[in-house]
Amino acid sequence: MAFKERFILERAVFKSDRYLDVDAVRGMLIVIMALDHANYFVAQQHSLGEYWGGPYPTYSGSIAFLTRLITHLAAPGFFLLMGVGMILFAKSRQRRGWNRWSVVRHFWVRGAILVIIQLLIVNRAWELSPGGWGMQYYIGVLFALGGTMILASMLLWLDSRLLIAITLLLFVGTELTNPDPNQWNLINQTPITLLFVYPGGDQALWSNYPILPWLELVTSGLVFGSWLADDSDRAYRRGLILGGVFLLLFVLIRYLDGFGNIRPRAGASWIDFFNLVKYPPSMAFTFLTTGINLVLLWLFSRISMGKAGILEPLAIFGRTPLFFYLLHLFLYAALGRLLAPNGSSILKMYPTWVLGLIILFPLCIGYANVRQRRPLTHILRYL
Repeated sequence: MAFKERFILERAVFKSDRYLDVDAVRGMLIVIMALDHANYFVAQQHSLGEYWGGPYPTYSGSIAFLTRLITHLAAPGFFLLMGVGMILFAKSRQRRGWNRWSVVRHFWVRGAILVIIQLLIVNRAWELSPGGWGMQYYIGVLFALGGTMILASMLLWLDSRLLIAITLLLFVGTELTNPDPNQWNLINQTPITLLFVYPGGDQALWSNYPILPWLELVTSGLVFGSWLADDSDRAYRRGLILGGVFLLLFVLIRYLDGFGNIRPRAGASWIDFFNLVKYPPSMAFTFLTTGINLVLLWLFSRISMGKAGILEPLAIFGRTPLFFYLLHLFLYAALGRLLAPNGSSILKMYPTWVLGLIILFPLCIGYANVRQRRPLTHILRYL
């Protein structure tokens, strides 16, 4: 089948009850996530730091910093959109006759699979890191996505106002439960705290994504998803307003440089202003990234009403996120070893990033069709 015909077929398969704008935003986040990992495997200039303690990351220049800054949208966007997708999935399955337990069980199985994939497959990709990999167990983004999915599945039928209250409690709790930055490498971090509360650890167990600090973004997605299911136009307008408020709060919190930052700025430059604590996500980090993501959801919803075809290539990636994630790590690790074994400049890394996207695009189309059209692949419905 010709490529154009396969592309049209894929569009028809997913035309039913999916939100093109949501898929496209997810796809955009996947594309910029790939940029971050191309930076890691190919340029070998990925920043270190961004934790609640320890040294701040340093950058060779503004291009290196901006390359990292834009990719900050990815992780919080994935958690937010996962919450949106969970609500839409639950409502869709209830219309098909599923009871609540069936929906919860689906998310428990799916969450557990994500955790297992992190430990058994994704961590093998990180072992291909250019500088070596000495960690025995690593808690990454799929672990937290799976864990928060399991927890959030028990909140699906709560009133949106109660979900907002829970989100605010989690939001403030991330700041209050975090250790003093001066305690970095001094406190005794247990497996429980590393898996659920705050990042850190040692070579035996290192955690970047403990579950509870990222749950606030999933519950935010549950709220937005419930709005979307009730009235999509109103939901996007609310998202635009809320996104603007979040961005204003980000500027205020960074200017005051106190509560909400987890740790004070390293200096007075514009890079220092946007150099945020991601592990765990500080209020400033969440306000900036989620504010932009909400505005993008509104923008893409407007585009989908008039020029939907523009969004289709991004939506292809957005409909196959886990498949893309697993392949792209190994792909960029291979491209890095083949094309830039000793690393490269940031600018020379960009064509390799694009090359990886070109390779993955038709593979994602093919996988989407297999998952949608072949019922014998039962396990694929969880991926």
